Amino acid sequence: MQWDLITNIILTISIITLAIFVVIGIYQWVTRKSLKKVNPELLWLPLPVALVAITYLIFEIFPVNYRPDGSGESSFPSTHTMIVTTIFFIVMIILPHYVKNKTIRIILNIIMVALIALVSYGRVEADKHWIIDVIGGVAFAFAFSEIYYYAYKKFKKSRKKHHAERLQSNY
Repeated sequence: MQWDLITNIILTISIITLAIFVVIGIYQWVTRKSLKKVNPELLWLPLPVALVAITYLIFEIFPVNYRPDGSGESSFPSTHTMIVTTIFFIVMIILPHYVKNKTIRIILNIIMVALIALVSYGRVEADKHWIIDVIGGVAFAFAFSEIYYYAYKKFKKSRKKHHAERLQSNY
């Protein structure tokens, strides 16, 4: 089986999934004529993307270990795993805002978890990463998703508080 190709396809699927939500955010910005009126879960999407990019750059400059295939490329953390897992974890967080049917959400979450598992297994099977690289990719993705969740929830709460205060001051 061509695991390198399969993992590249899954990576592409995850990036397209993220792009869909970015387009929704841009659409909200344009139609609502204000960045302040974009849903907070979409407004905070650049945060985990930036964290992934910074992490990638750091480990390219300061490699921890190298790929098992002997290519001499840095292998920790698995970038495919980190990107796919970060995107799908975040999509799982924001999905309830866009898909109201619980059964469909559960099915989509199962599909995303299966794709994360396939990418994780596939990167090792393709001889591109060690198991620790994949574990590192998932760990970073979990941390980035938690940071995203905390930031967006805190922002959402402060936005509601500000809105309530503004309404009170009008009376």
